[in-house]
Amino acid sequence: MIRVRVITALGSTPRDAGAEMFVGADRVDGTIGGGQLEYMAIDRARQMLALGEAEARMDIPLGPEIGQCCGGRVVLHLDRNGPTPEDHPDALVFGAGHVGRALALALHPLPVNATLIDQRPEELALAAPGIATRLTALPEAEIRAAPPGSAIVILTHDHALDFLLAAEALARSDLSYVGMIGSATKRAQFSRFARDRGIDPAPLVCPIGAGFSPDKRPAVIAAFAAAELIARLTAASSLKKHPCNS
Repeated sequence: MIRVRVITALGSTPRDAGAEMFVGADRVDGTIGGGQLEYMAIDRARQMLALGEAEARMDIPLGPEIGQCCGGRVVLHLDRNGPTPEDHPDALVFGAGHVGRALALALHPLPVNATLIDQRPEELALAAPGIATRLTALPEAEIRAAPPGSAIVILTHDHALDFLLAAEALARSDLSYVGMIGSATKRAQFSRFARDRGIDPAPLVCPIGAGFSPDKRPAVIAAFAAAELIARLTAASSLKKHPCNS
């Protein structure tokens, strides 16, 4: 297969630098943004396969001449290398009940390493195929061991455990997201709990996904929470790659 990689993206473009797709004689995996840009890249990649070429470069303006109106410019590098390893942040989902399982499933196709964590093997066994799970009697230890930049989402079957895990997460200052399922009342109760222990409750997101909809169906909560979480992680990743200069 031929790897097609965006190495430069100037102006308005459908994908950023680093986006990749892989082109075989009768198959394409991934996308560099679709449209005529992608068709041109696929044609060139298949020409490379037919001619035995090792690498090529394409510099494509995204204007009327190719039937696209993005207005930017993309430089592509085509070669026979494998996928570039991606740096995915960790997302730890505590609680394998209905919402926890739905959230782990919603996060599965996104660029995060999601793990569903619970103390109950029977609930973890209900997770969808392919979902990473972890059985533990000490979930708070998982928070302490989480890599910097991780996201923590708390939705266990026990409010006292929720509060314990949220306090453990907020005791760290290097996590990208700390969220807890609940209501305004639960947040107020946790705020008192946290302040009594000298912990600032302000960074906690609770309820999760509430900025989108009040719908309480597990799959809908999971969809909105996943959107909220990935927005936070994407923003944090962008800041790391493009810090402001002072």
